[in-house]
Parts: sequence; structure tokens; C-alpha cells
Amino acid sequence: MPNYKTTIGKVELVVVNDGNPSRDPLEAYPDGTREQWNEFPELLNTKGHLKTRYGSVAVHSCDKLIFVDTGLQGPDGTLLKEMDQKGVDRTAVDLVVMTHLHPDHVGWNLTDGSPTFPNARYIATKTDWDYWTQPEVLQDAQHITNQVLPLEQVNILDLIDGEYKITDELTTLPTPGHTPGHMSIVISSSGQKGFILGDVSHTPAQAHYTDWNPVFDIDQSTSRITRNTILDRLESDGSLVSAGHYPDPGFGHFIRKNGRRVWQGI
Repeated sequence: MPNYKTTIGKVELVVVNDGNPSRDPLEAYPDGTREQWNEFPELLNTKGHLKTRYGSVAVHSCDKLIFVDTGLQGPDGTLLKEMDQKGVDRTAVDLVVMTHLHPDHVGWNLTDGSPTFPNARYIATKTDWDYWTQPEVLQDAQHITNQVLPLEQVNILDLIDGEYKITDELTTLPTPGHTPGHMSIVISSSGQKGFILGDVSHTPAQAHYTDWNPVFDIDQSTSRITRNTILDRLESDGSLVSAGHYPDPGFGHFIRKNGRRVWQGI
């Protein structure tokens, strides 16, 4: 098993996964070509499909336990099992942060109709809430009906805007495009920098091919601008990044190598 724990200053991050799907990279990333994907054999399985991951991360900061994104809860979902294996007590979670309201990031908000994290409050951006609860969007978004709206009904959902201070070490940062209200988390602790990426980027191939958009991006133009801006920033400041869809465990840095920006996992 890869090293699923790391620290950034006094902050500890523990990766928890909810499964490892695969898909044809050309279907997910229509901007790319088969030849370009062949530059990344380590990202592909024997069928030439892109290996990916439904990754969440538990963050210990300032005596609080924050859980970022809750997976898909598909038929083969592994989130709760992995939490048990990795010592993440769901009853000890103080706050659940949803970087955005796609199905694979809110799937375990509730289990059998009750909050999976019974002692936690949940936060999302008001911008994402406003988008997904539009009647014309909501009618095709069963995951919102099942896994997000009930949080409001039991009064454990808070909606935030802009840069929101989670703890003295964790601050949200608007990173729109993938969804209108997508956010990431900036970590600053004891002089060290980190960044929880969310879905600003889905694959290490985008370190170099940063203009590639997956079909899942709602605002393709804004997503491209955000991705270029954020990856430039992370390369420049050397932040340790946690990327939920990158190969397990998804910890690493964006660096420059042989004239290309690349992902260097740790």
C-alpha cells in the first residue's frame, strides 16, 4: 500500500479511497490524442484505459478533524472500509468539506438516509448550491436530491462564499470552472505550504497538457483558465498537493523537468 499519510507543518493528511474506476482517456479528454496519451504509460492499464481514483482526504488541523469530499457510494464503494482500516473515525469528524457538488464528491454524505458523519457539519459553496438547486438542473441530479438536500433539511449544511477560514491553517479558495462554485483548500502551517486540489485537475497528464478539459467540466473556458492559474501557482510556490483523482495516494508536487511541467508523486 502506498504511504497514505503525510504532513504539512502541523497538519496531517490521510487519504481514503472509494474505488478505482477506469475509462477511455479519449472519451474523458477529447482535446487529447492517443499518441499524446501514450506519453503516459504509467497512467494507463493494459486496455489503454486511464486509471483513476475516487479519493477523499481526512485532515487533522488545530485539534479538528476535517473530511474533504465523500466519494461516490457506488456498488463497490470502499470509503467506510478504508476509513476503518486507516483509523479515521467518522464519529470524530467535525466538518465535511465538499469541494463541489458532483456525484463522486458527495456520495457518502448520508448512509441509509442518515448523515454518515453524525457529529459533523457540512459545508459547500453557495455558488454551487445555487447552480445545482435550479429546477432545470435538479431534475437530472438525483445525487443532489439524495445526498445534499437532506443536509439542509436537518440543518447541518452551511453555505460559504469566497475565501473561508476553516482553521488557522486551512482556507478555502474559489477555483471555478469544473463546477460554478468549485473550491480548493490552501494549507499553511509552520512555514510549509499545501493545497487540496479538488477537481481543478483530474490527471497528471494535465501538468503538461494544462489546456485539456475533461468532459465533466461545466464551464470549459473558466476551467481552463483556473487550471493554468492554479498549476502555475503550485509549481512556483512548491506546495505539496493532494489530488483526489491522481494515482494513489495523490500526494506530490508540480515541478519543471526537461522543459515540461510534470507531476512528481511522493
